[in-house]
Amino acid sequence: MIPVTRSIGIDSDELDESFTRSGGAGGQHVNTTDSAVILRFDVASSPNLPEAVKNRLASLAGSRMTNDGVLVLRSEGARSQMLNRQEVRERLFDLIREATIVPKKRRPTRPSKAAKARRVDEKKGRSTVKAGRGKVRFE
Repeated sequence: MIPVTRSIGIDSDELDESFTRSGGAGGQHVNTTDSAVILRFDVASSPNLPEAVKNRLASLAGSRMTNDGVLVLRSEGARSQMLNRQEVRERLFDLIREATIVPKKRRPTRPSKAAKARRVDEKKGRSTVKAGRGKVRFE
């Protein structure tokens, strides 16, 4: 088990990592090493995540989540496969940690009577300024 938060841990068998060649410029060595990491995590069938966290994780992931509920993350920033593996796992754990935070509900508020009066006064002031910008007549 890999601990993500105090209450959530992920089994390493749930993480499916595949390796491919990174894009971009490089020397002779880059053509022989598969340093980019593609991590797949099946959120929908994970027994270690509560249902509420799964839903928030799906909305946070956006286009990185497939229709089947599989989260796909890719890392190719570093030249070493080990660093890319660490980076992509840390991004997954950060996403899960962010999904565990329950957002606060917004409490609707109304502007005060004084604020409404200030707004109307400002509008009237602007109106008089703009009204004074008409054509100048010479007589």
